[in-house]
Amino acid sequence: MPALKEAVETIKASGLTGFKVIVGGAPVTPEYATEIGADGYAPDAGSAAVKSKELVTA
Repeated sequence: MPALKEAVETIKASGLTGFKVIVGGAPVTPEYATEIGADGYAPDAGSAAVKSKELVTA
């Protein structure tokens, strides 16, 4: 999970725009996703697809 935090920070610092970062899976919680600066959380791939649609239309 420390690498996940670093990955989110690196992506956000890249200067690229027009994307959202969603994290999830068994060891990740919604609180951890917020803590590391992710735009969304999903517990599994199917939920990630739903969350992606929510973030795009938000």
